Amino acid sequence: MDDWLKDSTEVEASWVTVDLLIFTVRGDQLMVLLIDRGVAPFLGRPALPGGYVQKTETLREGALRELWEEAGIDGSRLHLEQLGAYGDPGRDPRGRVVTIAYLALGPELPTPVGGTDARRAYWAPVSQVINGAQELAFDHPAILADALEEIRRKLEYTAVATAFCGETFTLSELRTVYEVIWGQCLDPSNFRRKVLNTEGFVQPTGERRLPPTGRPAGLYRRGAAWLLSPPLLRGTGQPA
Repeated sequence: MDDWLKDSTEVEASWVTVDLLIFTVRGDQLMVLLIDRGVAPFLGRPALPGGYVQKTETLREGALRELWEEAGIDGSRLHLEQLGAYGDPGRDPRGRVVTIAYLALGPELPTPVGGTDARRAYWAPVSQVINGAQELAFDHPAILADALEEIRRKLEYTAVATAFCGETFTLSELRTVYEVIWGQCLDPSNFRRKVLNTEGFVQPTGERRLPPTGRPAGLYRRGAAWLLSPPLLRGTGQPA
């Protein structure tokens, strides 16, 4: 160890944790996975699932383990990626803790089951959490806000919206994903035209689904493209 580091009074041991932002769409609402903490600090408060990374784990392995232990959800089947690192002094009363936030998306995810440090696990409407109806522990409100903006941005430039759909879906179901996450209504005809004119976004299956009312709707699956060109831009009430 370098002498300057060994003798420095400005450096202290830090711990590494992972926090998980798991989103799904249920009942035409964007939902986020929360737990009620079963241990101090913030005993009983809602929080994002997560915990310490074990010394033999990679960050991703720690994230997958915590998701399974605290909520009973298999994260290996989800679209999982790093959102960012959060390490402001004082964010955790236990000491200097740097957390790596992971973002995961999935369609119709199962009912979570709380375990280990989680008193219970459940889906909560993002709109209620963002509005402060549920006060999250640690700096999780800021992490959640960052994750929500990241999803909204990714919907503009990538095919990530298909991660909220099943293996096959209708264009109406895909439009609902955009409307729920962006919080705005989109013109159905214009949305359909833009999606179908974006090369590689979706692929028709040749099959149709009979809705409860109305005409049968064509089924699609995700296409080969990840980056959308042109992008579908928000802010005007319809894809640009």
